[in-house]
Amino acid sequence: MKLAVVGGGSTYTPELIDGFARLRDTLPITELVLVDPAADRLDLVGGLARRIFAKQEHDGAITTTTDLDAAVEGADAVLLQLRVGGQAARNQDETWPLECGCVGQETTGAGGLAKALRTVPVVLDIAERVRRANPDAWIIDFTNPVGIVTRALLNAGHKAVGLCNVAIGFQRKFAKLLGVAPSEVHLDHVGLNHLTWETGVRLGGPAGEDVLPRLLAEHGDALAGDLHLPRLVMDRFGVVPSYYLRYYYAHDEVVAELRTKPSRAAEVAAMEKELLEMYGDPALDEKPELLARRGGAFYSEAAVDLAASLLGGGGSPYQVVNTYNNGTLPFLPDDAVIETQAAVGPGGAVPLPVAPVDPLYAGLIANVTAYEDLALDAALRGGRERVFKALLAHPLVGQYAYAEQLTDRLIAHNREHLAWA
Repeated sequence: MKLAVVGGGSTYTPELIDGFARLRDTLPITELVLVDPAADRLDLVGGLARRIFAKQEHDGAITTTTDLDAAVEGADAVLLQLRVGGQAARNQDETWPLECGCVGQETTGAGGLAKALRTVPVVLDIAERVRRANPDAWIIDFTNPVGIVTRALLNAGHKAVGLCNVAIGFQRKFAKLLGVAPSEVHLDHVGLNHLTWETGVRLGGPAGEDVLPRLLAEHGDALAGDLHLPRLVMDRFGVVPSYYLRYYYAHDEVVAELRTKPSRAAEVAAMEKELLEMYGDPALDEKPELLARRGGAFYSEAAVDLAASLLGGGGSPYQVVNTYNNGTLPFLPDDAVIETQAAVGPGGAVPLPVAPVDPLYAGLIANVTAYEDLALDAALRGGRERVFKALLAHPLVGQYAYAEQLTDRLIAHNREHLAWA
């Protein structure tokens, strides 16, 4: 089994490698190719990756290359974890929206749109090259904004599934609080990527006992603290929102906070410098503790589980993924990409039935889906007017004057990545 990781020079990659090594019985990789245009980073990450495999006695071969076509040739699955423009572009996404009084974040709002515009054309080019190399290969997209990128891939006819670590993070957290194995926890997870709610937590499977009321009663304070939201939000509605909902539910508070501290991109850039120095140490043969602060908790477990199921191995029968709606949420078009529990196998991901969604959440889901329609159109066809319409449609912008200012700033900061600008 051959896997290729596009963006293999990422400091995230040792987390992925550790999962591949530990879970080799679930996903028996024989060849792993890390591909990245940054040869210097790739050498450091690749060296550590080989040492991790060696320490854990994994006999799979790890190679590195800057040649995408060579990397994906014959690959059974290709995992995308790229960041067009690097941390420098991310830093811009997190700062210039604040100048207009809007949230500065790399996956949602104006910053998220900028990332989508930079990313979608690059990902589609990669996907076409994967299809030429092996039309049966699965593409697993971990690249943000996952919902928009996955929709672009699916609309272009690619065998693709989107993946995010938010759901598996909740699953692991709930399992620990309940004192059960993670495999016993099934989430009623509904929404869009980075716009989701846990409306049920079931033991044993989709039809199991819902223990979410008990979790909220016994651990509500801890859960609220992790989400940086008042416990009242969860208690009033009986759900656990993704921490990304804080950008919507406490917008002005978040903007005020972000204006008083360095951007997350600046923090990550400093962390990455330190991590890469560590990766260059020939004595290091495991992922360092610092990597946990970089983000992406349980990313490797989710990726292994999904790849194993898609390739016919021993992955979990139900997983939270990003895929076509196909009637699951009746208030959305069939070709909207939702994030939900799905039955996953070699034929792809089929969403499980979802209980009627409270209008409080359905309205926001529909609104953001409309934004994603416009965002994808802007990413594919370009043009200032399309960018403006997408920004105006986003509930974190939503005002004509803000959308005008943000459009000008977005284009100015991203001109080198926009072929039409």
